[in-house]
Amino acid sequence: MESMLNKLKSTVTKVTADVTSAVMGNPVTREFDVGRHIASGGNGLAWKIFNGTKKSTKQEVAVFVFDKKLIDKYQKFEKDQIIDSLKRGVQQLTRLRHPRLLTVQHPLEESRDCLAFCTEPVFASLANVLGNWENLPSPISPDIKDYKLYDVETKYGLLQVSEGLSFLHSSVKMVHGNITPENIILNKSGAWKIMGFDFCVSSTNPSEQEPKFPCKEWDPNLPSLCLPNPEYLAPEYILSVSCETASDMYSLGTVMYAVFNKGKPIFEVNKQDIYKSFSRQLDQLSRLGSSSLTNIPEEVREHVKLLLNVTPTVRPDADQMTKIPFFDDVGAVTLQYFDTLFQRDNLQKSQFFKGLPKVLPKLPKRVIVQRILPCLTSEFVNPDMVPFVLPNVLLIAEECTKEEYVKLILPELGPVFKQQEPIQASNMILLIFLQKMDLLLTKTPPDEIKNSVLPMVYRALEAPSIQIQELCLNIIPTFANLIDYPSMKNALIPRIKNACLQTSSLAVRVNSLVCLGKILEYLDKWFVLDDILPFLQQIPSKEPAVLMGILGIYKCTFTHKKLGITKEQLAGKVLPHLIPLSIENNLNLNQFNSFISVIKEMLNRLESEHKTKLEQLHIMQEQQKSLDIGNQMNVSEEAKVTNTGNQQIDKVFNNIGADLLTGSESENKEDGLQSKHKRASLTLEEKQKLAKEQEQAQKLKSQQPLKPQVHTPVATVKQTKDLTDTLMDNMSSLTSLSVSTPKSSASSTFTSIPSMGIGMMFSTPTDNTKRNLTNGLNANMGFQTSGFNMPVNTNQNFYSSPSTVGVTKMTLGTPPTLPNFNALSVPPAGAKQSQQRPTDMSALNNLFGPQKPKVSMNQLSQQKPNQWLNQFVPPQGSPAMGSSVIGTQMNVIGQSAFGMQGNPFFNPQNFAQPPTTMTSSSSASNDLKDLFG
Repeated sequence: MESMLNKLKSTVTKVTADVTSAVMGNPVTREFDVGRHIASGGNGLAWKIFNGTKKSTKQEVAVFVFDKKLIDKYQKFEKDQIIDSLKRGVQQLTRLRHPRLLTVQHPLEESRDCLAFCTEPVFASLANVLGNWENLPSPISPDIKDYKLYDVETKYGLLQVSEGLSFLHSSVKMVHGNITPENIILNKSGAWKIMGFDFCVSSTNPSEQEPKFPCKEWDPNLPSLCLPNPEYLAPEYILSVSCETASDMYSLGTVMYAVFNKGKPIFEVNKQDIYKSFSRQLDQLSRLGSSSLTNIPEEVREHVKLLLNVTPTVRPDADQMTKIPFFDDVGAVTLQYFDTLFQRDNLQKSQFFKGLPKVLPKLPKRVIVQRILPCLTSEFVNPDMVPFVLPNVLLIAEECTKEEYVKLILPELGPVFKQQEPIQASNMILLIFLQKMDLLLTKTPPDEIKNSVLPMVYRALEAPSIQIQELCLNIIPTFANLIDYPSMKNALIPRIKNACLQTSSLAVRVNSLVCLGKILEYLDKWFVLDDILPFLQQIPSKEPAVLMGILGIYKCTFTHKKLGITKEQLAGKVLPHLIPLSIENNLNLNQFNSFISVIKEMLNRLESEHKTKLEQLHIMQEQQKSLDIGNQMNVSEEAKVTNTGNQQIDKVFNNIGADLLTGSESENKEDGLQSKHKRASLTLEEKQKLAKEQEQAQKLKSQQPLKPQVHTPVATVKQTKDLTDTLMDNMSSLTSLSVSTPKSSASSTFTSIPSMGIGMMFSTPTDNTKRNLTNGLNANMGFQTSGFNMPVNTNQNFYSSPSTVGVTKMTLGTPPTLPNFNALSVPPAGAKQSQQRPTDMSALNNLFGPQKPKVSMNQLSQQKPNQWLNQFVPPQGSPAMGSSVIGTQMNVIGQSAFGMQGNPFFNPQNFAQPPTTMTSSSSASNDLKDLFG
């Protein structure tokens, strides 16, 4: 790799040095920049050909340079002869102007080191193309090394040389004297041009007389650059020292032979013995047969044989050669017409350009690109000719690569994209571009598409011509995939919609809908739903074709995998629009069936999707319900376990109360057996909880006694009323209603002092019109079959009512199986007691036994459990309270009269905030009488 780079570097350095040394100091370099050495030409290929540009105009040129180092081996007079010969040839070429002669852009300039002049851009000499690479840079350029002449190029090239000779012989009265491949130059476009007038001979006779051309005798002592090439020289030059126009025709024959034989001349000449060689050549020419011309095409073989005839008068002249059938080739004629195009008027040009698309496929691509394309694009400056030239240019663009298109064609199309005048030509241009839109979008770079191509499409959609609009709408779907999404969304779709809404042509409206339907797949789903579908409802006309176009867009959107219509859109917008359209009077049976078919499909999908959604919601709701039921069951189980634990604690405190009061163990054993019998089916978790609760009860039992706080009662404001008689009457009524059985009394013993006893306290307010009881009892008393039970307000003092004048106290024992109502919460010691006053308990004390010291609830709450209980329990053996009888009676009442077992009132959770008011004692007495008969 490194060696290759070094070789390349040395080559570039050498070429640069050669160029610098070749033209250094020459005046040509003042106006022209000399580039790369590309070819060689002229007599003996002595001229090096460089590409170059004119500094002022950047016009491309070819710079011919003759390096004087080539003749250093010659003596001075020989050098002078060579320089004079070269100068003469360039000066003569500069004076002559003809399309078939090489055009000189800058005359010959001489410096100490070189001769130089500039011409039109050149590709190479014919000798280089035929394989003679003398005086070329090394390595040989692939452009020359791999160059192959096509038949059309050969034919038209020889025709051009013939036309050039015809011009010299007829118009200039001049013999060229050295027609050889070295002096035939192929320019940048591939045209063959004549140069090398070093040995030209002009006529000495006046123009009106027959021309006479003096000839110099061959001097073998002269340098080769001072003599013409003898291999292409007519025999009469040497043998008879004469020349005429026919001598150039002989040279043309030898050139034609060399072209068809890879550059080899028909005879090789020994330059040391030129006369002997020509004598032998003369004999061979006289006996020249067709076998020697086998490589020459048959249609021109006889003409070549005539050109090589020994007798000059037999040879065809240049004008005759231009008319032989061999040059009547379609391609050669086409190329010839392009060369004379500037001489034609618009009508002739238009007729020629119309027929050109039939000829172009028959021509080689290189010939088309080099020779025809430049001539076509040069006609873009003529607006009237653009509609005739443009189809041919786009046809050539199809055969070009993307790089060739961008380099050679696209720059020329830029002004054509924007052409709007004249109107007729502009409309034709739009039609042509639309027909080749796929080509333009495929080979044009994205930036140029956005800047040049799409604006032309938008202009076509807004054109006044209905034909152009229709064609544009029909063509857009074919290249929609090549348009970027933002351009389609923001520029193309709005113009299509405007064309549909604003046109008066039914064809344009229908084509707009068809176009939208075909490009839906290139659009975004939500753009279609939010922009395209609402647009359909704005279309004013109701023609069947328009309605079917609307239906087609709906159907395409509905059935497309990427797009689709949501069920909300179906129900709210699409179906309300389609259903009225389906019954339009203009629709025939098939069209109506199409509408109904699509509507049914939409309804079926709407039903399916929404039904699926509702089923899923139903399943979710059912699952949620099952979860809620499970949670409720878990909560009930926890409540059941808690209730069971509370009952066990209640049992413990009941047993403690019984021990304190009676000191007997018989009832405790009996109650324990009953409880054990009832709770035999406890779960393991319940048993564990019960054990923990028993441990907690033992801890409570072992706590230190509570110390009562000193409380100074507030003096009563009003006199209290003694309710002893009323309470005694009530108790008598309850006793008379009781039903006692021996069995029930044993199982439902009224315990005198239960740990969680319930007090019934009836107070009579001073105001008889409204009687309240604020002792914590609920007016709606509940009862269980296992005993009489009443809720207690744990948040209030039993003696909180300021209007209480007397209290009748009754404590009902709770059987061990009663539900636990939680421990009574004791009010804080610091609670305000400003509105409380001591209650006269004398009546109750007289009723139940010896008088006890009066204490408040706060004081009671600070005492030990036993002390607290003793405040409400009469001593053992008190005749005022028949515990067994009353307990049995109340048990019977709870079981038979009320039937309240399972009442939610007895749920422990309901005791968080129990009611605090109740009717007065007299009202309560009346209610009890009503309930108990």
